[in-house]
Amino acid sequence: MGTEQVGKAGWAAYFDQLSKVLKGVQAEVRISSLKLGSQVEVEWQRLNGISYDKKNDILVIMLTALEHIIHNPKLAYADNEEGQLRGIEITDADGVKCLVQFRPPIRHGAVGKLDIVDETGKGTFPASDPPSWVGR
Repeated sequence: MGTEQVGKAGWAAYFDQLSKVLKGVQAEVRISSLKLGSQVEVEWQRLNGISYDKKNDILVIMLTALEHIIHNPKLAYADNEEGQLRGIEITDADGVKCLVQFRPPIRHGAVGKLDIVDETGKGTFPASDPPSWVGR
């Protein structure tokens, strides 16, 4: 399956659903940017949850001994391989990337199908499919 982008409008629900199936999962958190290079922030600690706060536009990764906060996240990608979620990558407004790898990988069915389409267009229609009425 490979890497899929997770639509920002669905982040809160996606990460809430993901957090519900994290029992026994450990995570390694890596930060990388041109300024910092690539650094391991946390090596294999129990992952308690991941949460997105739309109002404050922050994503919080909660581990046993650390709470990593990403301000103004812009992109999120899920690494799915052979029916398993192996990790996620979040990029903030400054281009800093945070890679969270899972051990063991999470079964794809436990998280549900990713909605990679941004839901902000819900209730609208594509230009190629106008409404049945035409104002004349």
